[in-house]
Amino acid sequence: MTTPKIIKKAVKSIIASILIGLPQIPYAAGDIVDPPNPCHPNLTKATDGATVMKRGDIKSLPDPLKNRLVAIAQRPHSILPVQAYAEAGQPGNPDKDNPSQLFQYYLLNGQGFEPNVFTAQFPGINETAQLTVTGADCGLTQLSPGQGPVPNQFPPIGAVRLVVEPKILPKVLPTDPNDPGAFIDIFTDISGLFVINNESGWYEGWMIHDLRVAGVAQPRPDGHAQFGKITKGDAEILVRAGTQNNKTPGNVFTTDGNPPHFPKESDRFPGKQTNVVPIQLSMGAYNAFQQSDAHNYWEFNYTTNWIHPLYELPFTGGFPDNFGKAPDTLKDGEIGKLQSIVPGSGPRGIQNEPQDVGDNPNLPRDPDKFDADIGAQREFRQRFIPSGLAREVFLDVYERPASFEPHVRNLEKRLFDAYAAEVDRVERTASGGVIDGIISAAEGDIDTGSDGFNDNARLFLPAPTFNRFAVTREINDGLLAPRFAPSQRAWVLTGSLVKVDPVVPASSGRDSDDR
Repeated sequence: MTTPKIIKKAVKSIIASILIGLPQIPYAAGDIVDPPNPCHPNLTKATDGATVMKRGDIKSLPDPLKNRLVAIAQRPHSILPVQAYAEAGQPGNPDKDNPSQLFQYYLLNGQGFEPNVFTAQFPGINETAQLTVTGADCGLTQLSPGQGPVPNQFPPIGAVRLVVEPKILPKVLPTDPNDPGAFIDIFTDISGLFVINNESGWYEGWMIHDLRVAGVAQPRPDGHAQFGKITKGDAEILVRAGTQNNKTPGNVFTTDGNPPHFPKESDRFPGKQTNVVPIQLSMGAYNAFQQSDAHNYWEFNYTTNWIHPLYELPFTGGFPDNFGKAPDTLKDGEIGKLQSIVPGSGPRGIQNEPQDVGDNPNLPRDPDKFDADIGAQREFRQRFIPSGLAREVFLDVYERPASFEPHVRNLEKRLFDAYAAEVDRVERTASGGVIDGIISAAEGDIDTGSDGFNDNARLFLPAPTFNRFAVTREINDGLLAPRFAPSQRAWVLTGSLVKVDPVVPASSGRDSDDR
């Protein structure tokens, strides 16, 4: 619940903006511009806010997004929200800028998930310790005697912009963000996260696709469901659970068959958690600046739309052994017990020798070496798999109780077996030759054919299907999967997708490199 104190501060900020001539911004109650005493406000907030509001890449954005970026600019910061440049020329006139187009965004805050030690202080646990993540600018969470944490005085906020690049060189690329071949820029701006100093820590952004209920189709000759589908037998079993949420294709799939329970502040780990199945795509690691603002740029396309090895999940600390059970990874001594440093298809698949595919100091692994004129020069030691193939693995685990290992109920075994089987199915039929349990750059290329399909477009989830976003506080645990995934124990910010239709121009000027 918003406190009167917070509302008063938001109102005072609006009044101050009017008095100094800055256009009035209808901030949300949590978008507080001035930190509480004794911290110091941004003395140039008027000009900073006006600069960002009028900037060419921001002035045409939807008001909620624009207002959030202006609020971030008016807070104490080291740099303003990231400038978005065009990365394309116009057809017939390649020297003239062709603006990138905003098609969706996320507004981030610290609500909507169970408070944790990174976001709140708890009596007897950390109430006397510095709040290391969200305690920036004197915004430490306050504790009432005998009560739990109450809202942060200066809550962290963020904004994520997704823009499609209308590229024409070296060839014309799709401008529909639903086309996996489109090239998309992602800009993240955050205010209110402390810089992380110890134990190789960092923040990490994650776009989240929640598994949907698949449509029914005839099985393959071997009885397994077709790609992206379930069989009639699968559907008949799924519909028996809960209140039949999983009866309707396209619904967000739930592990208990009841309506989706997305993360909530009332959740309590490990017994009360979400019932959805997230596929989390990393936006890469980022830290924060001196005045607790963090900024990140990520290129989303078929070379980066890849998911961490799913077989790491049983070793993160948030994954249950079996259906309907709370995670017990810590008690079982499984946290960090398995690593994916040497790539392969997991515990039930191909396990390679470090000498063959480990990170060779004479030829270091370079997963971004995706394209090359000579195929042998492309990276072949990927630890990730395409996002659509990750979905296929989860369909085997959760939605195919009849067509995939019908007598196996253990979640870990189903996950390990599904991962090995789906990687093998693509790898054996894709160009590349060697069967090593790894989807190489050549085998996972969008233009490569596999499993009876002419290309691999099906292996990539389009950006608009990622309906949530989260930021986590990571630590060097050696895993590529989110810390404590799929729980929210390391979350510090989250937000839901907002679609923009029709798209609007969202860049100004031209990047030096149109790639």
